[in-house]
Amino acid sequence: MEAAHSPWRPPLIWRVALLLARLVVGMLARLRVTGDIPARLRGGPLILAANHISPFDPIVLAAACRARRVAPRIMATGGLFRAPLIGVAMRRAGHIRVDRGTSGVHRALDDAAAAVAAGAPILVYPEGRIGLDPGMWPERGKTGAARLALACGAPVVPVAQWGSHEVLPYQTPKGLLGGIVRALVRRPTVRVHFGDPVELTDLTGGAPGAARRATDRIIDAITDTLAPLRPDEPDRPRHVDPGRPVDLARAHRRRPTAG
Repeated sequence: MEAAHSPWRPPLIWRVALLLARLVVGMLARLRVTGDIPARLRGGPLILAANHISPFDPIVLAAACRARRVAPRIMATGGLFRAPLIGVAMRRAGHIRVDRGTSGVHRALDDAAAAVAAGAPILVYPEGRIGLDPGMWPERGKTGAARLALACGAPVVPVAQWGSHEVLPYQTPKGLLGGIVRALVRRPTVRVHFGDPVELTDLTGGAPGAARRATDRIIDAITDTLAPLRPDEPDRPRHVDPGRPVDLARAHRRRPTAG
């Protein structure tokens, strides 16, 4: 286990992957990164919480993180770690395996807590899957990211992205080649914005309902960060993926914004 409070140094394989991600995104899309991580939060415990709209998201976020000079360890589905080549790369890069629906998910939170304590930034998708909201707004989140933040006292920075759904279809690898060809021709704009840290200091980790309240605040913050990235698409996206299912079971009721 990593020594507590020692700064995490991203492995060479992950630093190279971040560079490759920037090159790949540059070929397929026009990347626009705005916002930043506050200087006071750099070098300390940090959780980046992002929305999830496309299989292309991890590459986009890796490119955006490189632009902001941060190399987070990613909490990723166990399926990626079981893949022959990708799995080896994920492990060597220091990413954290999450086996959802099994007892291993608790081990993932323990591993993430140890990583945060060791000074590594962590990137999580609080929704726990590619969202299926018909308007492509963030869904009701899982509580893992909030429980991690409350347990570690780590600040949470919302990261919103928009446009990656125009590059790769939901059913990737089905339709992968067609999506790449269309992106090479059209080069859609992909936007990523690092928002303001989420206020969670008034919540106590062990208090009843605290994890759910913290989760809702995180999803609200991601939603508020996303809204300016899609001003002309307030209700439904212009680009509709016919292979993307719709599921209203986890719709998130967004809190009203001031004004």
